[in-house]
Amino acid sequence: MNYFLKLAAGLWLVMALTGCIAEEYDFTPPAVTLSNTDSVQSAELKEANVDWRGENNKQIKKETDDLISFAKKQKTLTYNAGQKIDLLFDNEDFMVEELSVSLWKNDKEIQLDLNEHRSFSLPEEEGEYVIEVYLRSDKGSAQYAGNVVIQ
Repeated sequence: MNYFLKLAAGLWLVMALTGCIAEEYDFTPPAVTLSNTDSVQSAELKEANVDWRGENNKQIKKETDDLISFAKKQKTLTYNAGQKIDLLFDNEDFMVEELSVSLWKNDKEIQLDLNEHRSFSLPEEEGEYVIEVYLRSDKGSAQYAGNVVIQ
Protein backbone atom coordinates (compact mmCIF):
# COMPACT_ATOMS: atom_id res chain seq x y z
CA MET A 1 0.00 0.00 0.00
CA ASN A 2 2.87 2.37 0.82
CA TYR A 3 4.30 1.72 -2.67
CA PHE A 4 1.04 2.74 -4.40
CA LEU A 5 0.78 5.89 -2.28
CA LYS A 6 4.32 6.94 -3.29
CA LEU A 7 3.59 6.11 -6.93
CA ALA A 8 0.34 8.15 -6.90
CA ALA A 9 2.11 11.09 -5.21
CA GLY A 10 4.93 10.92 -7.78
CA LEU A 11 2.49 10.86 -10.69
CA TRP A 12 0.54 13.75 -9.23
CA LEU A 13 3.76 15.77 -8.84
CA VAL A 14 4.85 15.08 -12.42
CA MET A 15 1.44 16.11 -13.78
CA ALA A 16 1.38 19.26 -11.66
CA LEU A 17 4.84 20.31 -12.86
CA THR A 18 3.94 19.55 -16.47
CA GLY A 19 1.35 22.32 -16.32
CA CYS A 20 4.04 24.77 -15.21
CA ILE A 21 6.30 24.03 -18.15
CA ALA A 22 4.47 25.50 -21.11
CA GLU A 23 5.61 27.31 -24.21
CA GLU A 24 4.84 30.99 -24.47
CA TYR A 25 3.55 32.28 -27.77
CA ASP A 26 3.67 35.85 -28.94
CA PHE A 27 0.37 36.75 -30.60
CA THR A 28 1.42 40.21 -31.76
CA PRO A 29 2.79 41.02 -35.23
CA PRO A 30 6.50 40.26 -35.41
CA ALA A 31 9.15 42.93 -35.19
CA VAL A 32 10.96 43.21 -38.54
CA THR A 33 14.69 43.82 -38.59
CA LEU A 34 16.96 44.63 -41.50
CA SER A 35 20.33 42.99 -40.96
CA ASN A 36 23.41 43.94 -42.93
CA THR A 37 25.11 40.71 -43.98
CA ASP A 38 28.52 42.42 -44.28
CA SER A 39 28.62 43.52 -40.63
CA VAL A 40 26.67 43.20 -37.41
CA GLN A 41 24.59 46.32 -38.15
CA SER A 42 20.86 45.79 -37.84
CA ALA A 43 17.85 48.07 -37.55
CA GLU A 44 14.22 47.46 -36.69
CA LEU A 45 11.51 48.89 -38.94
CA LYS A 46 8.42 50.54 -37.45
CA GLU A 47 4.90 49.16 -37.85
CA ALA A 48 2.86 51.46 -40.09
CA ASN A 49 -0.35 49.53 -40.73
CA VAL A 50 -1.50 46.43 -38.86
CA ASP A 51 -4.59 44.24 -39.02
CA TRP A 52 -3.69 41.20 -36.89
CA ARG A 53 -5.54 38.58 -34.86
CA GLY A 54 -3.92 38.40 -31.48
CA GLU A 55 -4.51 36.22 -28.45
CA ASN A 56 -8.11 34.93 -28.17
CA ASN A 57 -8.78 36.34 -31.69
CA LYS A 58 -8.51 39.90 -30.36
CA GLN A 59 -7.95 42.26 -33.30
CA ILE A 60 -4.83 44.42 -33.26
CA LYS A 61 -5.26 47.38 -35.60
CA LYS A 62 -3.07 50.32 -36.46
CA GLU A 63 -3.57 52.66 -39.39
CA THR A 64 -1.15 55.16 -40.86
CA ASP A 65 -2.64 57.57 -43.39
CA ASP A 66 0.60 58.55 -45.15
CA LEU A 67 3.22 55.79 -45.28
CA ILE A 68 5.87 58.00 -46.92
CA SER A 69 5.61 60.78 -44.30
CA PHE A 70 5.59 58.18 -41.51
CA ALA A 71 8.75 56.53 -42.87
CA LYS A 72 10.63 59.78 -43.34
CA LYS A 73 10.15 60.58 -39.64
CA GLN A 74 12.02 57.39 -38.67
CA LYS A 75 15.72 57.20 -37.88
CA THR A 76 17.77 57.19 -41.09
CA LEU A 77 19.31 53.83 -41.98
CA THR A 78 22.43 54.06 -44.16
CA TYR A 79 23.52 51.28 -46.52
CA ASN A 80 25.89 50.88 -49.44
CA ALA A 81 24.65 50.61 -53.01
CA GLY A 82 24.07 46.99 -54.03
CA GLN A 83 24.41 45.76 -50.46
CA LYS A 84 22.74 42.49 -49.47
CA ILE A 85 20.25 42.76 -46.60
CA ASP A 86 18.56 40.00 -44.57
CA LEU A 87 14.97 40.44 -43.44
CA LEU A 88 14.44 38.93 -39.97
CA PHE A 89 11.36 38.37 -37.76
CA ASP A 90 11.66 38.30 -33.96
CA ASN A 91 9.06 35.50 -33.85
CA GLU A 92 7.19 33.42 -36.35
CA ASP A 93 4.08 32.02 -34.68
CA PHE A 94 2.20 32.36 -37.97
CA MET A 95 2.34 31.10 -41.54
CA VAL A 96 3.67 33.57 -44.12
CA GLU A 97 1.32 33.81 -47.11
CA GLU A 98 2.88 36.83 -48.80
CA LEU A 99 6.03 38.83 -48.11
CA SER A 100 7.35 41.72 -50.20
CA VAL A 101 9.93 44.49 -49.96
CA SER A 102 9.71 47.75 -51.89
CA LEU A 103 11.65 50.97 -52.03
CA TRP A 104 9.97 54.29 -52.82
CA LYS A 105 11.79 57.24 -54.36
CA ASN A 106 9.98 60.31 -55.72
CA ASP A 107 6.60 58.51 -55.67
CA LYS A 108 8.03 55.66 -57.76
CA GLU A 109 7.95 52.12 -56.35
CA ILE A 110 10.88 49.75 -56.87
CA GLN A 111 9.95 46.14 -56.06
CA LEU A 112 12.95 44.23 -54.67
CA ASP A 113 13.48 40.51 -55.26
CA LEU A 114 13.33 38.54 -52.02
CA ASN A 115 15.04 35.14 -52.13
CA GLU A 116 14.03 32.00 -50.21
CA HIS A 117 16.29 33.03 -47.31
CA ARG A 118 14.48 36.38 -47.05
CA SER A 119 17.45 38.34 -48.36
CA PHE A 120 17.46 41.08 -50.96
CA SER A 121 19.96 43.41 -52.62
CA LEU A 122 19.66 47.17 -52.57
CA PRO A 123 19.76 49.02 -55.89
CA GLU A 124 22.97 50.57 -57.22
CA GLU A 125 21.42 54.03 -57.48
CA GLU A 126 22.33 56.25 -54.54
CA GLY A 127 19.79 58.46 -52.82
CA GLU A 128 17.11 58.71 -50.16
CA TYR A 129 14.43 56.02 -50.15
CA VAL A 130 11.50 54.82 -48.11
CA ILE A 131 11.52 51.08 -47.50
CA GLU A 132 8.25 49.19 -47.15
CA VAL A 133 7.88 45.59 -45.99
CA TYR A 134 4.47 44.00 -46.42
CA LEU A 135 3.56 40.77 -44.61
CA ARG A 136 0.32 38.83 -45.07
CA SER A 137 -0.12 35.73 -42.93
CA ASP A 138 -2.76 33.43 -41.52
CA LYS A 139 -2.97 35.85 -38.55
CA GLY A 140 -3.49 39.00 -40.62
CA SER A 141 -1.35 41.61 -42.30
CA ALA A 142 1.31 44.10 -41.24
CA GLN A 143 3.15 46.82 -43.10
CA TYR A 144 6.47 48.21 -41.91
CA ALA A 145 8.34 51.30 -43.04
CA GLY A 146 11.71 52.94 -42.67
CA ASN A 147 13.88 55.78 -43.94
CA VAL A 148 16.87 54.54 -45.97
CA VAL A 149 19.84 56.31 -47.53
CA ILE A 150 21.87 54.39 -50.09
CA GLN A 151 25.39 55.69 -50.67
